[in-house]
Amino acid sequence: MKFEAESNISTVTQFVLLGFASLPNLQVILSAVFSIIYMIILIGNCLIILITRLDPTLQKPMYFFLANFSALEICYVSVTVPRILFNIWTQNRNISMLACAVQMCFFLMLGTDECFLLAVMSYDRYVAICNPLQYPLVMNSRKCTQLAAGSWLSGIPIQIGQTCWIFSMHFCNSNQIDHFFCDIPPILKMACGDTSVHELSVYVVVMVVAALPFILVLTSYSKIIATILRLPTAKGRAKAFSTCSSHLLVVVLFYGSGTITYLRPKSMHSPETDKLLSLFYTIVTPMFNPLIYSLRNKEVIAALRKLKLQK
Repeated sequence: MKFEAESNISTVTQFVLLGFASLPNLQVILSAVFSIIYMIILIGNCLIILITRLDPTLQKPMYFFLANFSALEICYVSVTVPRILFNIWTQNRNISMLACAVQMCFFLMLGTDECFLLAVMSYDRYVAICNPLQYPLVMNSRKCTQLAAGSWLSGIPIQIGQTCWIFSMHFCNSNQIDHFFCDIPPILKMACGDTSVHELSVYVVVMVVAALPFILVLTSYSKIIATILRLPTAKGRAKAFSTCSSHLLVVVLFYGSGTITYLRPKSMHSPETDKLLSLFYTIVTPMFNPLIYSLRNKEVIAALRKLKLQK
């Protein structure tokens, strides 16, 4: 398929998402791989939501937040993967400027929501391990609902503002986005003139929506680890750590890949590297999250077995 570049994008209304067009011989394989991964993500997260609703032993704040996280993961991957599959299946890679802005906005909003929800989940583990006697009182149903709602809503005003700010620029380098979805780095590359102010705003927003929750996560886990090390028995320490090890692993995967992507200098960005890193934190990590939370959690495994026996 021939892609037409335009020299003055300030007047056009659509871009071209190149995606994986440079791999024409692998389109069928890519379609199959992304379809399978998407189904794994949907089925895995839907199962977690189902068992946390149906199993009486999982009616705890920890699993309430896990169900919210699973729902958020489904929304998060659904912003990008269906569009990837559509582009591969139809070979129509055009996307309107409005659709591009909407995709970016939802991607950033849901990514922000994940950052805050991961911080809330770490706070839940902190209260459970460091203040077990106060846990039922502190993490009551009303407080859990408020924390979950706050996490879901946190990204809306910030990322709507950032998206409008980015798309207020004029684009004159090309209308071809060398990426598989509308993300900030490739969009900034197409902008006319100096983009340093916009890059600075991106760093500031990342510091607010990612670094601040990450600091809260680190603070919670530093106190959790200190408390666990003070437990008298090795069995007690192992049991306490097992309740938060899955969450800690997810935090490392999500924040690690996201930080490398968005906090690298512009000079270190390349289309190939950006695509690889983006694949990791937009698709690969969400695929592993249900496995991490189920295979490393005895209560979730037991609930899945009961659900299987009921069938």
